[in-house]
Amino acid sequence: MVNYSDSIVALVPALVAIVLAIVTRKVVISLGVGILIGALLLHSFNPLDTAVYLGKNIFSLFWADGALNEWNVLLLVFLLLLGVLSTLIQTSGGAHAFGEWATTHVKTARGARLAAFGLGILIFIDDYFNSLAVGNVSRPLTDRRGVSRAKLAYIIDSTAAPVCVISPLSSWGAFIISIIAGILTTHSITDYSAFSAFMMIVPLNFYAIFALLLTLYIAYTGIAVGPMRTHELRALQGELFDSNKGTPMGMAEEVKEHDGGKVRDLVVPIIVLVIATVTALLWTGAQALAADDRPFTLIGAFEATDVTRSLVSGVVISLIVAFLMLIGRKIPARDYRISIWAGLKSMWPAVVILLFAWTIIAVIGDMKTGDYLASFVSKSIPASYLPFLLFLIASVMAFSTGTSWGTFGIMLPIGADLIMAVDPSLLLPTLAAVLAGSVFGDHCSPISDTTILSSTGAGSHHIDHVTTQLPYALIGAAVSAVGYLILGVTGSSVFGFLGALVAFVIFLVMLNVLSRRGEVPSQLRSE
Repeated sequence: MVNYSDSIVALVPALVAIVLAIVTRKVVISLGVGILIGALLLHSFNPLDTAVYLGKNIFSLFWADGALNEWNVLLLVFLLLLGVLSTLIQTSGGAHAFGEWATTHVKTARGARLAAFGLGILIFIDDYFNSLAVGNVSRPLTDRRGVSRAKLAYIIDSTAAPVCVISPLSSWGAFIISIIAGILTTHSITDYSAFSAFMMIVPLNFYAIFALLLTLYIAYTGIAVGPMRTHELRALQGELFDSNKGTPMGMAEEVKEHDGGKVRDLVVPIIVLVIATVTALLWTGAQALAADDRPFTLIGAFEATDVTRSLVSGVVISLIVAFLMLIGRKIPARDYRISIWAGLKSMWPAVVILLFAWTIIAVIGDMKTGDYLASFVSKSIPASYLPFLLFLIASVMAFSTGTSWGTFGIMLPIGADLIMAVDPSLLLPTLAAVLAGSVFGDHCSPISDTTILSSTGAGSHHIDHVTTQLPYALIGAAVSAVGYLILGVTGSSVFGFLGALVAFVIFLVMLNVLSRRGEVPSQLRSE
């Protein structure tokens, strides 16, 4: 293979993938073109050598070192089964039952907002499921308590991705951990596992943390500024959405929700998923420690655990429980087949993106993209500014493409290659900055599937949701940017977090000042 470590050509595959993703908004195609161009460059445009190289890379995704690549295969199985679990819970009618239960127990607008927020935290396994389930469950409750559809869409959207991106038991967590595993292997990092790295990144994901805190504050206080104020005032008059724009878009219900659902149909499978997965994580970790004659410790078990086996074990047990709970419900076999197929289809885009992301990681590594960028950046851009800059770049890319996962697949390996060559101590903060920027950009993007699903689940006009959420998302982004800038300059994660926290408090004060203008506050804060 040709060595491009000292040539600008090393940037070509990554740049092509990024530019195409922004221009075409087709992440998979863009990744594929980047992979193909990289492979051709590595083999001097020899079609036979290129084909062999790509074949080996694709084959190694499933079979490596003479054995099944269990990590990759089991992760794909987990994602597919998670999709089935999501649609099965929907079929059971558990979400609807929870909504009915909540209506009898929640008497105020504040309670309705907090219930939606709490449910958004609870359903952390997948952002799609979160957006749809929280919307369907909360909408009857918030409608009765005079909360605008735009406010509900904001709560849904701001507790979907931010929760999933910091949960190792979610589809997002599994996706990110798998990319981190490839990064650690590429750079021969053995000090910690991919799972441990993910857990260490969580407190550094400033956008996810402060977006959740801001959402909780807004849900509790009822503060509304900017376009959201108009929608909240209209809701107090009984108009939950802008009727001048017609009826908000609805979903074509592919999965039928059956009558007779109980609250436990929603709660029990999720609780089982958590308990079973955590138990499996500890069990496999304990086995690995025992095999190495090491004493059992909680941290040691999580570091040595077999993540993908544990995830698959957890979701299988949860699925079994969910099916057993439906025995005797007289649900037609056809509806089960539709539900299972819909669940598999819902995860297929994630599977495809993940396969392409794994492949481009290998190509970027072989192109020595990080080595070239490091030599260039070390002469022109201080390493201390990289977390901040990569946060901005990931934000722009996710906004332009409408996908955080696609941005993860492209920017995480690039950011890792870059920072490892100039300042390895900033690897985890840099990865956190990429994750944070990706979620922020996705939040603001009108073409984001999660944003669209949040609008649909809440029953809000889509563009109304985009415009009303933007001021709040920008606050989270500004807070995060301050944090990453301070973190990079000081080299301290603690100082970075404290800087972000101070900025967050300042913005809350500003929100309160803005919300007190006119007669709006007393009305919006009423319970």
